[in-house]
Amino acid sequence: MASTTVSSGPAKPGSTLAIWTPEDKSFWEAEGQAIAKLNLWISVPALFLAFAVWQLWSVAAVNLPLLGFKYTTNQLFWLASAPALSGATLRIFYSFMVPVFGGRRWTAISTASLLIPAIGIGMAIQDPTTPYPTMLILALLCGLGGGNFSSSMSNISFFFPKERKGSALGVNAGLGNLGVSVVQFLSPIIISVGVFGVFGGDSQQIVNKAGAHVEIWAQNAAFVWVPWIVIATLAAWFFMNDIADAKASFATQAAIFRNKHNWLMCILYLGTFGSFIGYAAGFPLLIKSQFKDVNPLAYAWIGPLVGALVRPFGGWLADKLGGARVTYWNFIVMACAVVGVLFFLPKGAHSAFALPWGPEAGNFTGFFLMFLVLFLTTGIGNGSTFRMIPVIFMNLKTKGVARNDEAGMNAAIKEANTEAAAVLGFTAAVAAYGGFFIPKSYGTSIGATGGPEAALLIFIAFYLLCIVTTWWFYARDNAEQPC
Repeated sequence: MASTTVSSGPAKPGSTLAIWTPEDKSFWEAEGQAIAKLNLWISVPALFLAFAVWQLWSVAAVNLPLLGFKYTTNQLFWLASAPALSGATLRIFYSFMVPVFGGRRWTAISTASLLIPAIGIGMAIQDPTTPYPTMLILALLCGLGGGNFSSSMSNISFFFPKERKGSALGVNAGLGNLGVSVVQFLSPIIISVGVFGVFGGDSQQIVNKAGAHVEIWAQNAAFVWVPWIVIATLAAWFFMNDIADAKASFATQAAIFRNKHNWLMCILYLGTFGSFIGYAAGFPLLIKSQFKDVNPLAYAWIGPLVGALVRPFGGWLADKLGGARVTYWNFIVMACAVVGVLFFLPKGAHSAFALPWGPEAGNFTGFFLMFLVLFLTTGIGNGSTFRMIPVIFMNLKTKGVARNDEAGMNAAIKEANTEAAAVLGFTAAVAAYGGFFIPKSYGTSIGATGGPEAALLIFIAFYLLCIVTTWWFYARDNAEQPC
């Protein structure tokens, strides 16, 4: 496209960008790139904190029995699953907020909302007589963190040109996803020290597996995020930017619901991100239920860490090789990894779906390594699927527009960016339900059949559906939308 756009002057942090044309190479090199990177690097810690708050219950649910909370195993799985259920639902609405309110404003507002569950959980977890409905409400409020992902990804997608969207979205989501791993790694450490003094509340006495009495501050797992949430909120408000051209009504964005590629990408992203957040939420309790002698919190954080760190690589790889090709092969490896998990599970007679081969008592090392492969592939797939979406919609909107029709091309690009941003958010909303269904599937499968095998077999069937969908519509020769 010809380079004719000029800026009216350097953009200031906290301002609305009246001119924003990242596809214009001269504009991008002159000032666009610096602005985009500033917004990205403020967005990353805000999203990191959102994921940390969202996943608080994945570790809190494991420790509640030690603190004297008399909840059943199924109730604990519900607490681990509830944030994903509410977060996924909120994402549906958050998907459309950036073009309505502006990226800077909405990032600041949504980040500030994380204070509600962080403070609430820190107070409630100190009292073992807290009623279960209260705990369930607080778990649902953690979904405020889950909702942020859709608006964050939608916002960042506006800032970068097509050839850099995969890498930028991969960095935003990948480093943001680290919040899942860090909350699982940091919680056991931070609760062992009274870092907040009189401001953090009294300690609790628990009995560990060795039978020794140990003093902990369980509320620290929630309170530790409060000051960082405040800092991230202020940074977003004063230093990020809104984009004038990104403004769009809900009705304009709702055009995505008539496009089949929106729904197809919902399936594929459910298979990648839905798997990532679901496995992360359910991993501690799954380890605890299958390998009684293993401390789940010593290992559970490693999987989400791997998945988060590799996501930027998945976006970069998709930029280089094509999103559809990477996604297709990635789903094949995911299906094989679940077969590996089944192989290494304990084979007790209690399970109606236990495989007839593999070590009878199970093998935790093999089980854990197979899950690391799963987390690795979910991260790569997260990056590759999110690279596919902007390319698909850019191709759809610019197809048939003459290259010398600058006005028509600009209008097509704007429409493509608006719809792609909405699809990025909406697919993330649908995918987040994986964070509910995967851990809940474990609990239901264990309760109904005696083991998690039935749930894992369903996951394999779903990955096979994703393989066929990716190949038919996007990866094969003469595919409808090669990307």
